[in-house]
Amino acid sequence: MTAAPVEKQVNGHARPPMPVLGEWQALTADPAEEQSSPQPDPGADQDIARAKAWAEAEERRLAAEARREAELKLADAEADAIRVKAEEDARKQRLANDRAERKAAEEQAASEARIAEHNRRRDEADRSRERAAREDQEQQQAEVAKAGDIEKSSTRWRRVAKGFYALCAAVALPVQMTAFYKPDAEYLLVAPVFIEVIALVALVGAAAAVTAGRPHWHYRLVAWIGALTAASINIVHGLAEYDPATAFGTALASIAGPGMWDLHEHGRIRKRDGKPSWRQRRKQRKAEKEEAAAKIEAELRETERLAYFEKAERDAAQRLDQIRADEFPEVHRHAWRLAADLGKTDMTEAIWRQAKLDVEGAPPGESAEVLRMRNAAEMRVEAARQKRPVNGSSQQVASQVLGPKQRRVYNPPARPGRRTKGDTPKQSAGARRQASIAAKNARQKDAS
Repeated sequence: MTAAPVEKQVNGHARPPMPVLGEWQALTADPAEEQSSPQPDPGADQDIARAKAWAEAEERRLAAEARREAELKLADAEADAIRVKAEEDARKQRLANDRAERKAAEEQAASEARIAEHNRRRDEADRSRERAAREDQEQQQAEVAKAGDIEKSSTRWRRVAKGFYALCAAVALPVQMTAFYKPDAEYLLVAPVFIEVIALVALVGAAAAVTAGRPHWHYRLVAWIGALTAASINIVHGLAEYDPATAFGTALASIAGPGMWDLHEHGRIRKRDGKPSWRQRRKQRKAEKEEAAAKIEAELRETERLAYFEKAERDAAQRLDQIRADEFPEVHRHAWRLAADLGKTDMTEAIWRQAKLDVEGAPPGESAEVLRMRNAAEMRVEAARQKRPVNGSSQQVASQVLGPKQRRVYNPPARPGRRTKGDTPKQSAGARRQASIAAKNARQKDAS
């Protein structure tokens, strides 16, 4: 809805009338026409106002919707921008995490490589220990699995034995009940059940005793007495009233049930007491025989080794005795005399040492000749160190030994009285020989 146009002057001239949209009409300059135009109706003005208000409300609504749509679009755009930014940040963070993870992995790999190189020799020993531990663990697991299989088998065997016991009791009871049946004493039918229950209760008590580690033989004895009693009743009554097959069949049923259960408990008893089976005993006997044979063989080898060493020692002792007899005949004879005097049948090292001291005055390894030879060698070594001849002026000789062109100097012993023949000790053969060699060397030196 638009407002009515008004006349205006433009450049001193009246502006021509503008067309009016809607219910407005063009204004004319004719007053007659204005006077002849109809007056507006008040109801129409209200309609116009309502229409105008509706138009304004509609315009506001459209403007609000436009603003709301713009705000929604702006919010969507901002949300998209935030989402894109978050995705980009997440991608960058993921890439950073990947880089950090790769770097950490590379550093870890380098560290592990260094550690592996450093611990290479130690790892070999560790692998050996781990291999031994793994084999031990595998063996333990095998033993545990075997124990589990044994336990399962034992449980199954126990259940089957119980079921078989119940079946045998069901087979054996009818004949026993007919044996005890009397029309005027029907309560006697409880007797066969009582007999079977006696065996059952005794076997249960035996099982409890075996589990607790208590004596069990009296429980098993009561069970077998009950079973044999029931079997006797079945045989006697079965032969009298029925046929032998029925009699012996029911008797066998009376014994088979408790007997089978007792076999189960017998196995438990042997396992509890640690008694080996027949196969284990045979294997053990075989191992003992092999061990005894190996022991006898080892003892024989040891005896042969000892005999060989004893023979070698005897041979060595005989060779040593022969060498001593050849090299030291006087000491050897005196040693045997000393051994006989001491009551010994063989010549020990102590006896030989004593004989050596007795005959030569020196322990084994030493003698007068050895000492002279050692002294002469020491003198030669000392002369060589001092760079002087062995037979120089420093040679220690007796005063009566004549040197080269030297006047004999008489040097009597420092004691009162006159000299007598033999007062000077006689020189040994080695000293005389050494003096003769020294004099000969001196004369050769003077002649040259």
